[in-house]
Amino acid sequence: MPIAEGYVVTILVVLCSLAGLLFALLYAFHTAAIRLDDETSMSRLLVQDEQNADNRQVLQKVRDISKAISEGANAFLYREYVVLGYFMIIFSLVIFLLIGGISNWIDGIFTTIAFNVGAATSILCGFIGMRIAVFANSRTCVGAARGWGPAFVTAFKAGCVMGFALVSIGVLVLYIMVNFFRLYYTEIYDDMEISSRMYESVAGYGLGGSSIALFGRVGGGIYTKAADVGADLCGKLELNIPEDDPRNPAVIADNVGDNVGDIAGMGADLFGSFAESSCACMVIAAQSPQLHQEWASLCFPMVVISVGIVVCILTSFVATNLMVVSSQREIEPSLKRQLMVSTIIMTPLVFLLTAYFLPAEFDFAQIQNVKDWQVGCCIVAGLWSGLIIGYTTEYYTSKEYTPVQEVSQACKTGAATNIIYGLALGYKSVIIPIICIAVTIYIGFSLAYMYGIACAAIGILSTMSIGLTIDAYGPICDNAGGIAEMAGMGPEVREKTDALDAAGNTTAAIGKGFAIGSAAFVSLALFGGFVTIVNLPAVDILGAFEFAGLLIGAMLPYWFTAMTMKAVGIAAQDMVMEVRRQLTENPKIMEGTALPDYARCVDISTQASLRRMIAPGLLVILSPLLVGYIFGVKALAGLLAGALVSGVQIAISASNSGGGWDNAKKYIEGGGGDLGGKGSPAHKAAVVGDTVGDPLKDTSGPSLNILIKLMAIISLVFARSFPKVDKGGYLEQLFHV
Repeated sequence: MPIAEGYVVTILVVLCSLAGLLFALLYAFHTAAIRLDDETSMSRLLVQDEQNADNRQVLQKVRDISKAISEGANAFLYREYVVLGYFMIIFSLVIFLLIGGISNWIDGIFTTIAFNVGAATSILCGFIGMRIAVFANSRTCVGAARGWGPAFVTAFKAGCVMGFALVSIGVLVLYIMVNFFRLYYTEIYDDMEISSRMYESVAGYGLGGSSIALFGRVGGGIYTKAADVGADLCGKLELNIPEDDPRNPAVIADNVGDNVGDIAGMGADLFGSFAESSCACMVIAAQSPQLHQEWASLCFPMVVISVGIVVCILTSFVATNLMVVSSQREIEPSLKRQLMVSTIIMTPLVFLLTAYFLPAEFDFAQIQNVKDWQVGCCIVAGLWSGLIIGYTTEYYTSKEYTPVQEVSQACKTGAATNIIYGLALGYKSVIIPIICIAVTIYIGFSLAYMYGIACAAIGILSTMSIGLTIDAYGPICDNAGGIAEMAGMGPEVREKTDALDAAGNTTAAIGKGFAIGSAAFVSLALFGGFVTIVNLPAVDILGAFEFAGLLIGAMLPYWFTAMTMKAVGIAAQDMVMEVRRQLTENPKIMEGTALPDYARCVDISTQASLRRMIAPGLLVILSPLLVGYIFGVKALAGLLAGALVSGVQIAISASNSGGGWDNAKKYIEGGGGDLGGKGSPAHKAAVVGDTVGDPLKDTSGPSLNILIKLMAIISLVFARSFPKVDKGGYLEQLFHV
């Protein structure tokens, strides 16, 4: 089949991206149309033991609480983005001076432009996700008073706004930027060296996206878990009050954190994965004598992601129109169905796209006669690996299955056995995802070398719009439950929001599984681009510098995890002391006749997160630069391999242990297993496990996938400025070792 013309690529990418944006805008209007002052069919809002309450008062509380959460989230993001603005300025100078001064000034300029475009796009995507989540949580809460269907559809559509807006904006901005760069690099079709330089500059887009994602994930994670842990320790364990009791001074900060960490942070994280995988694919394609001559082939990753947007639009109608949730037991199957349907629809389309946008055969220096259908197999392998990883994560973190129920039963004998079982759950949950990743890497490498691995990363991210949708659904439902508790809604409403929240915990874990799985493929693809640029034919782990780098790289995820975990612990201590101070100095708070100082707790989380996100960020950013310049690219290759192998497994186990502990608590609260329900000794043990798991699943675990990606993209972007392979690093040159 003839390769598609360039204008076909433009039409397809632009139309699919605009379709995604319009779809997100439509659902944003749907969410906005839900009024918070409509008392129709709201009889179940009333709290049964408050005779003086009425719907109007309850709805006013909902509006007030939602406003407080929105103001807290906006205040944090504003202060975080100011810090990130300074970072962008400083790192832009580093990029320009190192790449420009050592390699090529023009490449330095374009890489700096790409970095800032990627960073700005990441900030925009995270902000859009946070705003729709804050806007939707109160409407999901009100929807729960009307029934299962309205509550589920509201949260799902709000998640769609984030998912489709983020992917559509990311693809469209990247395509526009690549075309802008092409105006200068006019000889990309004739000169492979120029083509490679252009796409290495484009890789700055992924660097910008992941840099912001790192600080967004770490900062947001520290914020949300400092508030969550502090609120749990004082509220549920010391005072024996409900999780979202309005008398708890940390409760607003906890709800704010769900948005800035799990929404804005996750959005920036998966945007970084998309940007990096696309850039890695294009960088490697530019090394092929056939692919670099065809615009359609160079833009192939953007084409796949664009078609994936339309596939996800069609898939979403299954949940919102064809099979609408009408009972509690249908929630998780409905969300799981989204993953399966989108994967099935996307599979045959992948082979059509490879046949139409790639040459029938093409070569790389390391492998000859790669067929277009072989690339299709690589993409499909990544696509189905993502599905299996998602389903495996769901099995280990859902309260409907044995692993979480075993953790719940372990609470009978206290918090210690609960924690032991939860750790075992996380470690065991690593097995199937790692096997899937290993098999996919083998398929990709065997069929199309590093290009096949990059395409596998594109495969797992091709249905990212739906993946982000079900991930954002979780925090929205979590906040809806908190608002229902604080506003004093009736028990039927709380029953629904709790069930939606429990399913949301599982979908959030699935989203983290997707993010970690994609990070493994993206990191390896970027690694392939790096070794290609520096002309490193193989990494000999028996070499002195390579093996040393391997050990140091495997250590970095542990160092990073220690820093982020301790940051949460210190911030949580400050939060606990503040909550105790307020309740001691003003006993009327517990009597319900005085309001806590919510703003003070919000400020504690904000300051702690902004102050303590710097050190982990610098560790990730500086490690590959120092190793590359001082010890050379061989040591850096070992560093990247070690960080990948170690980081992926820690991330999966940490995220799933935390998710398992969280849903074990939900299982007990829902009356499962005859464990006594809320307030029982088993429940208190489960709360301890959940508190331990909070920073694992929402701070350290999800941030590790950014660590392995960001180190790899930094190595690729700065590759040409590192000392050549035959010269070794500057230290090696100095001592002639």
